[in-house]
Amino acid sequence: MRYHVDGDLVADDDATVNVRDRGFQYGDAVFETLRAYGGQTFAWAAHYRRLGATSDALGIDHGLDAADLRSRVHETLAANDLTDAYVRLSISRGVQSGRLTPSGDLDPTVVVVVEPLPRGGVDGERVWNAPAVVESTDVRPPADATVPSTAKTHNYLPGILARLDVSEDTDEALFVDDDGHLTEGATSNLFFVDDGVLYTPSGDLDLLPGVTRWAVSELAADLGIPVETGHYTLEDLYAADEAFLTNTTWEVRPIVRVDGAAYDTCKVGAALAREYAREVERRHY
Repeated sequence: MRYHVDGDLVADDDATVNVRDRGFQYGDAVFETLRAYGGQTFAWAAHYRRLGATSDALGIDHGLDAADLRSRVHETLAANDLTDAYVRLSISRGVQSGRLTPSGDLDPTVVVVVEPLPRGGVDGERVWNAPAVVESTDVRPPADATVPSTAKTHNYLPGILARLDVSEDTDEALFVDDDGHLTEGATSNLFFVDDGVLYTPSGDLDLLPGVTRWAVSELAADLGIPVETGHYTLEDLYAADEAFLTNTTWEVRPIVRVDGAAYDTCKVGAALAREYAREVERRHY
């Protein structure tokens, strides 16, 4: 494999960053996980906007435009002869002194890592092997006033602790805030269906609004499925007819169990998964 590090394509064994890089020392970095289908990244504009919003939240003025970053992603895909892949684009504040306060002298570190994935779209393969087993966790992410939940940074310790908090064979940990409201999974957004209405926690809660969450909500509206956002509890989820998770890699993944509640169907989720596949097919194949 070859990865893109600070403007150069290098072999995986040589793809390293400086030990004084602030992304390594402090998690002072932003990133986006993307999926490439047919050699092109899905929803690039939405991912780039979120990358910019996170950079603004952290005060990282990296000075790199969309065309430059997209070119680095495509170069990395081409160097590895990949058309269908997982893509991670990271930008740190770069190498500075060991002081906590960032220097205004910014030389960002930019890294693109890719991994092969199956073909997507109508004739594609899903990347998960079974519906998800989910557990709620007592782990709480930092308050939004401390670390903005809408910022996708290298600070993923809450998600790691949440995954460690649940059973080893659990696929996802589900966050609940101090008021008892469902927010999101450690690496996913949550949807559930009750009486034909699709529900997802609203953006005024401490959650990262995923690009796939947005795409699935738009597709649901196109299919005439009512979509509501709001504040929901675990009891609302337990009583639902079905539930599923979304993220860039999984796309739409049904849930078979949350804590002690089990679901034996995911008809709405399956319909949205099919429509998502059709949208990928239209755009990329």
